[in-house]
Amino acid sequence: MSDPFGRAIRDHYHGEQTGPLWQFDGEDRQEHPIEQFYFEPFDPTTPEEEWIARRLRGPLLDVGAGAGRDTLHFQRQFEAVGLEHSRQLVTLMEERGVEKARHGDMFALPEQFDPDRFESALVRGTQLALGKSMAGVREFLDDLATVTTPGATAVVDCYDPTDEAAADLLGHREDSAVGLAFRVMNFEYVGDFGETLLFRLLSPDRLREAAEQTAWTVTETRHSADSSYYMTALDK
Repeated sequence: MSDPFGRAIRDHYHGEQTGPLWQFDGEDRQEHPIEQFYFEPFDPTTPEEEWIARRLRGPLLDVGAGAGRDTLHFQRQFEAVGLEHSRQLVTLMEERGVEKARHGDMFALPEQFDPDRFESALVRGTQLALGKSMAGVREFLDDLATVTTPGATAVVDCYDPTDEAAADLLGHREDSAVGLAFRVMNFEYVGDFGETLLFRLLSPDRLREAAEQTAWTVTETRHSADSSYYMTALDK
């Protein structure tokens, strides 16, 4: 399967990137900020990352770990496993010193990890929305509950479609349902095109609704000051 996303990030790390990594939806496109998103070190002195760090403990499952940015930080404190769908990024994590880089599918967690394996989980990068529907998000949260301990914690993130800024997201699609929207986009790198990605955007209230039908409870939500992005803390 073509992987322009993973290849561009790995090329960037090795100083071999030959063009932008584009996000696009039809004729609309924007450059994906590789350095900012994947290589700037995790900084627990910033308000956002301090908020994340104090909610996590080990063993930690970092879902959609990318180039291992967050896994590298947390593995200095406790066991941290970086799960990534891109084989190129798994290789890159290993090159960068991630001790437990794992290739796998975030939507098949019980097939990959033992029950009660992790004390916490980080799902950062709006991958939760790849559940594609409310039912898909609930199923993912159920699976995450299976591989975490009874007292586990998690941090997940998304874009809030009820925020006015959400309409400016590349690939945004309105929905008549309250608190819901879609986002559709692809990645392209030097003529190599990835699969179409479908995201189900949920407001914090709709995420809370989804979580209430699982073992998870929403304990706190942190909104971005200048965008529709938000993070939610969950407890079992």
